[in-house]
Amino acid sequence: MLIREICGFNKFGPQSQNLASIIRGLKIGVSKNARAIHADFAWQPRYHDHIIRNDHSFHKISEYIRCNPQKWDSDKFNM
Repeated sequence: MLIREICGFNKFGPQSQNLASIIRGLKIGVSKNARAIHADFAWQPRYHDHIIRNDHSFHKISEYIRCNPQKWDSDKFNM
């Protein structure tokens, strides 16, 4: 194992400063505080992050967000 891998570096740079690490840290902090308030707090299962890389992706996701609430009554996971 190379020293840069041991120290948390790879060809993309230090892993404590990439987006995934920042999001992971945020979720850890939110989880800890939320569970102190509400013991059975949990993140939404089957959640999928998506990085918006272009206008087409942005418009597709925007349309999903705009139209999705209209489908909640017929959603089998809606409680």
